[in-house]
Amino acid sequence: MKARVVVSLAASAVFFASALVVSAQGPGVTEPPKVLVVDREYLKPGKSGSLHEKTEAAFVKALNDAKSPTHYLALDSLSGPSRSLFFLGYGSFEEWGKSQEAEHANATLSAALDQAYIDDGELLSESGTHVFLYHPEMSLHAGVAIEHMRYFEISQFHIKPGHRHEWEELAKLYKSGFEKTPEVHWAAYESIYGENNGGLWAVINPMRSLDEVDKGMAQDKQLEAALGEAGMKRLVELSSACIESSQTNVFVVNTKNSYSSEEWVKAAPEVWGQH
Repeated sequence: MKARVVVSLAASAVFFASALVVSAQGPGVTEPPKVLVVDREYLKPGKSGSLHEKTEAAFVKALNDAKSPTHYLALDSLSGPSRSLFFLGYGSFEEWGKSQEAEHANATLSAALDQAYIDDGELLSESGTHVFLYHPEMSLHAGVAIEHMRYFEISQFHIKPGHRHEWEELAKLYKSGFEKTPEVHWAAYESIYGENNGGLWAVINPMRSLDEVDKGMAQDKQLEAALGEAGMKRLVELSSACIESSQTNVFVVNTKNSYSSEEWVKAAPEVWGQH
């Protein structure tokens, strides 16, 4: 199946609080999945919007017709290159494998998806898939009500070879600095399959609205107060020592391109009402 997913973590001297989200669960708090499969589609100029929604509708229809129990979120970029991201979460690699096997065993579904890939491919300049592993010890307040989220702030970090220890210390230091601030949350993921395995990390921050970005920027002083001068100095030292490069972008949920559950639609009509 088309894997649908993404990632985020905030870069700078101050860590932007981020959280993650993807799992075919009902309304309420959704914990991050252990295995996160990420599908990225880079669109040709002029091929986004309704054109892409039309080809993506074929995937949604095929899965609906097959009554597939695995749901996914679709995101469209608001910054950076024009692209779509799709999130699909699993409780284990075994669960992911069984999902693939079930898809291939259904000849009707496989044929419909094959045709959808052909049509969708005409709009794409590039595509790729990442598989990430969740690290709860480096995450904070990671459970969220995913069906209510409209936006995702997404960052990725490339860590210098041989500097994993500093990276882990950096994440845990941020975690300790925000531990008493419940509205701050993030989920940390490590790339296992795909590009830059072992050196690419990601965190996702799902948001109800973009005013959460404004609030996040105002939380710098809370971090400084929690860690003190020595702690903030250590943050800068660790960031310089282990981070080779980083980038942050923001995405909006595309309800039409998502294969949503009925529970999501009923629980969050303010997001899925036009779905």
